[in-house]
Amino acid sequence: MKQQDLALDRSLPAPPPRRLSRPPLRRPMPPLPGGTAVAQPPAAFPVRWLIAAIVASGLAVAALMARQHIGLRLGGPALPALALLVTTLAALRHRHRAPATSTQRTVRDFAESALLLVCAALIGGLGSYAAAAATTGFDDALLERSDRLLHFDWLALYGLFVRHPALQWVGEAAYASIWLSPLVIIGYCAVTARQDHARRFLAAYWLSAMLTLLVFPLLPARGALAYLWHGPIPYLPMEGLGQGHIIPMLRSHALKVVDLGALQGIVCAPSFHTVSAAVFIATAWPIPPLRRWLVPLNAAMLLATPVEGTHYLTDMLIGLAVAGLALATVRGVEGWFNRSSPLVG
Repeated sequence: MKQQDLALDRSLPAPPPRRLSRPPLRRPMPPLPGGTAVAQPPAAFPVRWLIAAIVASGLAVAALMARQHIGLRLGGPALPALALLVTTLAALRHRHRAPATSTQRTVRDFAESALLLVCAALIGGLGSYAAAAATTGFDDALLERSDRLLHFDWLALYGLFVRHPALQWVGEAAYASIWLSPLVIIGYCAVTARQDHARRFLAAYWLSAMLTLLVFPLLPARGALAYLWHGPIPYLPMEGLGQGHIIPMLRSHALKVVDLGALQGIVCAPSFHTVSAAVFIATAWPIPPLRRWLVPLNAAMLLATPVEGTHYLTDMLIGLAVAGLALATVRGVEGWFNRSSPLVG
């Protein structure tokens, strides 16, 4: 009987595999011809959400500029160069929308991220002019008083830069790296198939820029150099005295046209260099190769920001708060989306 039962058991079909109670968070892409497989981006909130947010913020900035009677300068080499860049990135993204090789996937991901980054940066820069035109008064006295409570002496730090030209060279390079770090991040993510990480970074970057524009009208300022230094200027930082001249011109409508090729930083508080450095560091930290290079670079940018950006320490602390809020919001939205759409791939 036992042998008969065993033979009967072997003749029966195998039971179907048990269905997982929770489906996987991602679906792998089929292997490519030649045995190469392109990794499917892990589950993340869809890129269409990010595109919709950037487009909506662009329309809002355009409406605010129209309300303040601020136009764009269409002449000069900046606009054709920008149009060519945007068109090229969009064409590459469309051409490789269904990549057949890992190289095509890398090109597609980098083009997508670079296009979103350029649009977010332009909207933020133009939005600062529109927001500045709607401000009144200056709050340098309040910001400087806050710095004194924090025992921060801006003039002493500026004097240190004046006495040591090497600090000026290093400070200028570190301050200008605000354009390098995001390119390194999106490039690395494209090469290593981490497009989910790139989208998370771009969402935080865009949201932090929008929050900066919302806070900026609450604390308009000329900047620490313009307010605290009197007499001949021995060293002119990168931001110089621009915002102290541009903001009154925008308010009086003496400045009616903005040149895309000559956008200047006119936001004092929050310090957007501080906001950006915090977002860059938070993005790079989970990835050792990025952390190794970008954390020291952005730490140097933070140290250079008070002088090169003529920022009060209070500006920078507000910037850290803005970056923290943006990062936490993006993390919360992505977590909600992954819980509600576990099959996104």
